[in-house]
Amino acid sequence: MSRKKILYISGSLGLGHISRDLAIAWELRRRFGDLDISWLAAPPANQVIVEAGENLLPESAELVDENVIAENLADGTHLNLIKYAFGVRGKWSRNIEVVDSVTESGQYDLIIGDETYEVVLAYKKDPSRKKCPFVMIFDFIGFDAMTRNPLERLGVYFWNKKWSERMDRAAEFVDLSLFVGEEEDVPDKPFGFLLPGRREWARAVCEFVGYIFPFDPEEFRDRTSIRAKLGYDESPLVVCSIGGTAIGKDLLVLCGDAFPIAADTMPGLRMVLVCGPRLYPDKINLPNGVEVRGYVPNLYQHLAASDLAVVQGGSTITLELTALRRPFLYFPIEGHSEQEIHVASRLKRLGAGVRMTLSSTTPESLATAIINNLDKQVTFPPISVDGARVAAGKIGELL
Repeated sequence: MSRKKILYISGSLGLGHISRDLAIAWELRRRFGDLDISWLAAPPANQVIVEAGENLLPESAELVDENVIAENLADGTHLNLIKYAFGVRGKWSRNIEVVDSVTESGQYDLIIGDETYEVVLAYKKDPSRKKCPFVMIFDFIGFDAMTRNPLERLGVYFWNKKWSERMDRAAEFVDLSLFVGEEEDVPDKPFGFLLPGRREWARAVCEFVGYIFPFDPEEFRDRTSIRAKLGYDESPLVVCSIGGTAIGKDLLVLCGDAFPIAADTMPGLRMVLVCGPRLYPDKINLPNGVEVRGYVPNLYQHLAASDLAVVQGGSTITLELTALRRPFLYFPIEGHSEQEIHVASRLKRLGAGVRMTLSSTTPESLATAIINNLDKQVTFPPISVDGARVAAGKIGELL
């Protein structure tokens, strides 16, 4: 009997998507045997796929690099998500052409797309383009206007109206929709005037799978052994990371400026800045004593070893820190409705992390926050961590 063939299309904005996608792929293989999984992904996710020993299709080189678009639209500490959505939408036709070409020649049994909105829109417009069952993965539902600009509000309404239309006829172009999270993570409010409720839509369209991690948090409770493995000593350790885009450069600079102030209060303090794959360490001027690194594989190990993390407000890294039960400060990208509203609301509900705002934080106030939260005992309850298993089970029903 021939192996089942899966085409996995990973959303490539940052590194959060590919982290959970690999976890799902590994669980699918564990449960269903030797699957033939091929990947489409743009930078920087493509690098992670290759490092993991997965099959990255050469057509990935033809995909739009959404990180470049986001970085070009960002204004220092700000990135308006709806502006980004319109900016990238005009480029999506190229991605669809790649997907069509691959699926017409590949004879796949299943397609999985992680936040591949271009595929959903294409299949919705013309369901005949879908050659096999299609799974769509979400981690937030609906856009929100972040200013009173009437054009932005009109744009948000346009996108949300398109989004909410899926409720009645989703099965025509999406066979299974998965939501990474819990029902309470979806705002209990309408998409817009006379539009359906977001949580109501999610209940009707999605299966809730919980939170997905490429590791077992229980294996990282012994911080002494983790530190020894990674080469850290017993000095208080702060790990600062901006994820998979270069938008967070200003946050790393702020962390560097705060370091000598915090170190005066706590001698021996160690700070490690992780630039990620799209920001070169030599592009940042830092004070003496601050360590800077580029892309760090399996960053969650270093987060587990830390006494405190300082990060942007991305969904994946903040959930990883929550699952690892580490104290952290997080800075949502300003104007980014997913981070400022969806992610921040979830963290508030879970009782995890301390929210801060980059544009109003000084080196002195950040140094104070670092000292006050360093190795602070967390009090929030454990979260579900078996989302990959749940997702693989639901996807497996289509195989």
